[in-house]
Amino acid sequence: MAAEFLSIHPETPEYRKIQEVVAALNKGGIIAYPTDSVYNFGCSLDNKRAIEKLAKLKGIKLKKANFSLVCADLKSIDEYTTPFSRSVFKALNKNLPGPFTFILNASNQIPKLFDSNKKEIGIRIPDNEICLEIVRHLGVPMVTTSIHHEDEIVEYITDPEQIFEKFEHQLDLVIDGGIGNNEPSTVVDCTQDELDIVRQGIGELEY
Repeated sequence: MAAEFLSIHPETPEYRKIQEVVAALNKGGIIAYPTDSVYNFGCSLDNKRAIEKLAKLKGIKLKKANFSLVCADLKSIDEYTTPFSRSVFKALNKNLPGPFTFILNASNQIPKLFDSNKKEIGIRIPDNEICLEIVRHLGVPMVTTSIHHEDEIVEYITDPEQIFEKFEHQLDLVIDGGIGNNEPSTVVDCTQDELDIVRQGIGELEY
């Protein structure tokens, strides 16, 4: 079955189209969607089979997958992380929504979801209205990963039409939200209650 190609307005996403995306995710679908950095694959956190399919699409075992969660706001991350320091909270509050992946200590929910002994989880709240509207209406975070294979030299596809051509038969839906960036999010490790930039990407961290 071929994926659907759906154009959504990047600044004022159409409600009906967002509902269509949410319906696909609720059925266990995998989508390609824009963020404030590169285009990503995503599926609903509520669907274990979809998470397994996402790992298969990336060519890795689920327990070895370094997937992140896309959340709607800071309140919605509490269930998936352990309490963190005031300085970490201030950094999250100051830089999100934005092109960052904050690695936080995971709650005991995370190992169950990923069949692993994962002690950390990446959290994203992208500054992208399409993405935020999807997770707001979905009601749970999306499990997400950038669009490139783990064993390839990292080169991101910025054009949604090219993503559609390459992954048409592996995805349920490809969102066209315009040309994406080719630079990934900045990854910040907060697991020691201090901020450690482990990958400098498009986001410039404000302290």
